[in-house]
Amino acid sequence: MAFVYFSSKPTTMGFSPLSLSLSLFLFLFHFHSTLSSSSPPPLCAHHQSLSLLQFKQSFSIQTTPWEDQYTQYPKTESWKEGTDCCFWDGVTCDLQTGLVTGLDLSSSMLHGTLHSNNSLFSLHHLRKLDLSFNNFTTSHISSRFGQFSNLTHLNLSWSGFEGQVPSEISHLSKLVSLDLSHNGYPGLQLISFDKIVRNLTKLRELDLSWVDMSLVVPGSLMNLSSSLSWLKFRFCGLQGKLPSSMGKLKYLRYLDLAWNNFTGSIPYDFEQLTELVSLRLSQNSYLSLEPISFYKIVQNLTKLRELDMDSVDMSLVAPKSLTNLSSSLSYLFLRRCGLQGKFPVEIPSSPGLVQQQLEWFYATMSGELQQLTRSIAFRHEQSSRHYAFNIFKG
Repeated sequence: MAFVYFSSKPTTMGFSPLSLSLSLFLFLFHFHSTLSSSSPPPLCAHHQSLSLLQFKQSFSIQTTPWEDQYTQYPKTESWKEGTDCCFWDGVTCDLQTGLVTGLDLSSSMLHGTLHSNNSLFSLHHLRKLDLSFNNFTTSHISSRFGQFSNLTHLNLSWSGFEGQVPSEISHLSKLVSLDLSHNGYPGLQLISFDKIVRNLTKLRELDLSWVDMSLVVPGSLMNLSSSLSWLKFRFCGLQGKLPSSMGKLKYLRYLDLAWNNFTGSIPYDFEQLTELVSLRLSQNSYLSLEPISFYKIVQNLTKLRELDMDSVDMSLVAPKSLTNLSSSLSYLFLRRCGLQGKFPVEIPSSPGLVQQQLEWFYATMSGELQQLTRSIAFRHEQSSRHYAFNIFKG
């Protein structure tokens, strides 16, 4: 058995208290030296801080909520000269360089015109920029947005931008998400759209709702990135027939082409969009859905939770086939679809619904249908289905 004695002589373990003390001292000295030589996290680069403060000064704070946003607060009020901008609301910095890489000023109550000479455009290292839900009314989308070559996310929605969408947006080749929706109906020329879809090959999310795309040929939609999972072109003035090769966008989960001027039959290959969770094709000029297309859609789109076909001509579709719809549906809107015949009572029993709203206008309320509507009235509200302006019987 080994014994340790408190003496300066070596112990049976081979170490003396003196050598142990010396080793401990050297270890602590090395540890302290390491901590002392480690540089603290860098402060926000001075020129970046200055650019942000100049940006702040170029806008006023709007006291009333913009676009019904009640979660707004003035983030830039935390921006104070002499403090580290990396700790300001909405600002993200690179931990190594202190350069500003992210700016989230959504719902910040900003009011004023965003000019092309704004100091914002000197923040060349931005990767994420969100200016949504502010009031930049009368501002145009500057071509200088195209200088943010590192951007992966750009959101300018709900902020009152006008004019033309600049073709320089197509320079943002690293973009994964682009949202220009719900502004002052800015225009998008065909040549600009073609450049965007040709160069932004990494896009996963694209929302151009309320952008005037009336000059864009629907066939050019097929040049969009095949990796898209979110595509919203709502109220864009698109016209003509839906492209016949929509199936190539096989990763789509959300597709909204409502409130345009599409005509003709919904292509068969919609059945290939098997990842779809939400499909909205309502309120187009004259879209029709043939029985075979509807059959393939309901057979293959098993993940659907939302289906809006309001005003799509489904007069040739047998109501009985509605029973094959995905049981995961929580929202179904089939108003003004021309459906006629005996109403399939099996639909309201789908396990994906807790509550259903059925509006019966110009329908014959008799027999099973009367009993059905009475039973529905007692359900809790969580989901909805609309079949108004059809002609069900029996």
